[in-house]
Order: sequence, then structure tokens, then C-alpha cells
Amino acid sequence: MINILIALCTGAGAVAILLAAIGLLRMPDLYLRLSVTTKAATLGIGLILVGGAFHFQEVGVTSRVLAIIFFITLTGPVSAQLIGRVAYLVKAKMWEHTITDELDGRYDSESHTLESDLKSDENDTPKP
Repeated sequence: MINILIALCTGAGAVAILLAAIGLLRMPDLYLRLSVTTKAATLGIGLILVGGAFHFQEVGVTSRVLAIIFFITLTGPVSAQLIGRVAYLVKAKMWEHTITDELDGRYDSESHTLESDLKSDENDTPKP
């Protein structure tokens, strides 16, 4: 029974990583590639590690697997966001069918700050 669980976890992880690789090849611009690969690769690595934890069934291995999954889940999206931010700063070309650029005119490239709508939100919220 445990072998079936291991096979399911590692197989699903391998499929997720395969989908990340296909997404890397098929997506038209850097921003979409980054989104697809970050999500699918993080899921795939996590599932393969869970399969490894089921295989070894030791407290030391399981605790290390959980720590690795935690750090990959924490650092993967953060690094993707930073790469996307740098790509936007250097004006990486967007896909021609991109409908909305929400940062257009709101990002100051010299001070690296983002203008938000907090001022208009503060005026709209009732005070207690």
C-alpha cells in the first residue's frame, strides 16, 4: 500500500515538473513563463519530496523533507516576484495580446516605489 502512495506522489510530482517544462517552452513571454514554472515546479518538487519521506519513513528524513518543502514554498514565489520586478524595470517585452498593464504609470523606476491607491481608499473608508 505504501508503495502505491509513493508511486502516486512521485508520479504526480514528475508530471507537474513536466508541465512546468512544457509551460516554459509554450508561454509567449517572460511573465507567463515565470508564473507557470514557479507554481508547477514548486508543486512537483514538493510531491517528489513527500514521496521520498514516505519511502524512508524516518523522523530525521521526514523533518528535513518538511523543512525543504517549507523553504521552497517560501522562496520560490518571492524569487519569481523579484525576477518579474527586474524584468519590468528593464522593460522586458510583454506578449502582444496582454490586455492590462496595471503598473503602467504607477511605478517610479528611479526610486523603485509603487504608487498605490491608498490615498483614495483612506477617503472612502468611514472613520469609527
